Amino acid sequence: MSGQTRKKIQKKLKIRGYSLKTDGLDEILSFVNRFQDAEDEAIDLLLDQLDHQSLISSIIDKEAVHQVVSLLLEAEAAEEESPSSSHSSIRVVDAFLIPKFRYDPIKKHFFQHAGSLPIHGEASAKAALYRDRLLLLFQRVSRDQHFIKPAFDTDVDTSPSCQLSTIQSLVGQRGRRWVMGVISQLEDGHFYLEDLTAAIEIDFSKAKITTGFFTENTIIVAEGEMLSEGIFQVITCGFPPLENRDKSLKVLAGHDFFGCGTLTKEETLRLADLEKRAVNDMFVILSDIWLDNEQVIEKLETVLNGFENVEIVPSLFVFMGDFCSHPCNLSFHSFSSLRSQFGKLGRMIEAHPRLKEQSKFLFIPGPKDTGPSTVLPRCALPKYLTEELQKHVPNAIFSSNPCRVKFYTQEMVFFRQDLLYRMRRSCLIPPSTEETDDPFEHLVATITHQSHLCPLPLFVQPIIWNYDHCLHLYPTPHTIVLGDRSEQKAFKYTGITCFNPGSFSDDSTFVAFRPCTQEVEFSAL
Repeated sequence: MSGQTRKKIQKKLKIRGYSLKTDGLDEILSFVNRFQDAEDEAIDLLLDQLDHQSLISSIIDKEAVHQVVSLLLEAEAAEEESPSSSHSSIRVVDAFLIPKFRYDPIKKHFFQHAGSLPIHGEASAKAALYRDRLLLLFQRVSRDQHFIKPAFDTDVDTSPSCQLSTIQSLVGQRGRRWVMGVISQLEDGHFYLEDLTAAIEIDFSKAKITTGFFTENTIIVAEGEMLSEGIFQVITCGFPPLENRDKSLKVLAGHDFFGCGTLTKEETLRLADLEKRAVNDMFVILSDIWLDNEQVIEKLETVLNGFENVEIVPSLFVFMGDFCSHPCNLSFHSFSSLRSQFGKLGRMIEAHPRLKEQSKFLFIPGPKDTGPSTVLPRCALPKYLTEELQKHVPNAIFSSNPCRVKFYTQEMVFFRQDLLYRMRRSCLIPPSTEETDDPFEHLVATITHQSHLCPLPLFVQPIIWNYDHCLHLYPTPHTIVLGDRSEQKAFKYTGITCFNPGSFSDDSTFVAFRPCTQEVEFSAL
């Protein structure tokens, strides 16, 4: 029987123009054997899925087949699960496992980076960080209706198009021009606008700006004119316009930017249907849980007691750092004490049997928690601290900062950083109050338009050069959770739900979030 199945598989693959390696054939056989009564359908389904993959060769090996089989089995598991059970509906993606894509401005498409990504990159990696950020936004702007170059020559006065010029082409030009580049300080007190061709000094003194924090390192689109002194006088400037998520996904040609694998249209529809039925799923998000503070532990126990007694317990608890009231730096010598405090938290969760069995617990480190350094992205909490808690709570997940979570079809990004204070301090121009005077709304506008979680200068917030892509927000996720010491806030911006759960240790605040309806419920003790 197995011989006949082998011949059938090889014949079907040959018809579709594929060649097959032996290990690939064995992988297909092991998948087909799961469906003894429907072998033909199983083979056709697998081949249909293979057709949707971006294969580098027509020779199919074990790795290519395994990737497809994993997607099919995962979709089957999602279909079979009941709406009330959501464990397999939640997938956590560590920042260091996110695939890296680069944009080729010549071929006008993205390609996946091949090879290793060392933590300690070479000098060229720092230049690549800025280039990749600029190209990512440039390809987005080039599709915007206001910046599309007209197909035919038209009268400039009647055309609504604002064609971008390169900075190099400004030399000797008169009249207003639109340019796009990175704000950089090449000389003390003198700010420049840089693109891939050149850099030019800019003057913001008469500039009319849009909503957002304009700091060094942010990418802007500016309208202005050259002065005789060789300085570009900015008249109006703003961040690159946003693009609809669905439009971005169409351009990406099946590339997996989020890190959870690509799904077919049928699988996406099936998961979307399951998501609609998951109306009772709730995420409880707390930031700043100081385990060395007895009052905080007592408040946390009150929260757990409350959710233990509700009819349907939360699907996910997200605990964001800091987990200690003192910075865990070189002068910190209480690691054994912190380890036992994590163990105590594990025993506390274990004392709530419904939560322990039915909820997941996600731990994300804060800016002052234990780690190799303060650079972003930060790796997960060290095993030495967490292994005692893990014994009591098998459902505990320890991830990086930032960290990504996929709930059925929804994409969520969690980031713990005191970003608001630092962005306000780094502003080059006072923020515009024309549309809003709420600093949190300015922050949300900045990170979404920049498609980056932390567009601060690298000397303010260092980033691992080769892993800057882990902080990208492209395509825009459905939800962004910004854990910050500032007050609780929520803001829905261009369809993206952004909120700050507040500081649990400072003011006993946290958030209950229902992903199905995007409802943010502010809570406090």
